[in-house]
Amino acid sequence: MLINVLLALMVIASFLLAVALHEFGHATMALWLGDRTPQGAGRLTLNPRPHLDPVGTLMCVLLAFQPGLAIGFGWGKPVKPDPWKMRIGADAGVLTVAWAGILFSLIIGAIISIVVGFVYPFLIVDTTFAIRLLQLLIAFASVNFSLALFNLLPIYPLDGYQIVYTLLPSRQAVQFARSAPYGPFIILAIFFLLPFLGQLSGLGDFPLFRLAYYIWLGSMYLISLLVAPFHLSFEGIVALYLH
Repeated sequence: MLINVLLALMVIASFLLAVALHEFGHATMALWLGDRTPQGAGRLTLNPRPHLDPVGTLMCVLLAFQPGLAIGFGWGKPVKPDPWKMRIGADAGVLTVAWAGILFSLIIGAIISIVVGFVYPFLIVDTTFAIRLLQLLIAFASVNFSLALFNLLPIYPLDGYQIVYTLLPSRQAVQFARSAPYGPFIILAIFFLLPFLGQLSGLGDFPLFRLAYYIWLGSMYLISLLVAPFHLSFEGIVALYLH
């Protein structure tokens, strides 16, 4: 299976912008709730550099350059608000900030998907530039949706971890927090070690061993739902993505 280098580069570029928007969403929500801590830490910016986590970015690069299918998601450096500065209360404030990044990624993915639907009739012409522009837009929408779906996992440093931690009773939250130092290793094991073991065992088609693929597939379905009124099918979206 070959590596689609151009698509991989599109996916990585999309991730750099998508993760900046995702973390900017966290920082903006914290500011709206009265906490300027993320702003003071330089996180209220669309510049990707302050938001990038080296391991999370490496994960995106490895997934983008895997043979057969370029997939784009990873994680950014967590935005750390001060719970006691939230005007709606500590727990509610942290929970709202945690959800903000996920919702912001979903909104960006939805907007770009609708743009794809609008411009599709004008760009589906026999020119390389037009097709590649459509491919880039679909890749960017997919990365945003994938980032939102990925962050639902309750593993540190993902948003799902903070959401579950905030909702748990105090004693259970303390026990749950013990998993945080191992979070990045757990994520890498799920997305790289398990698929490898699945291939060795002959169980490579088991959903747990193909979680990255199913996250990407979910992003494709979300895009297709939004472009359906423009008469662009799921199969058409996938074909343009893989062009």
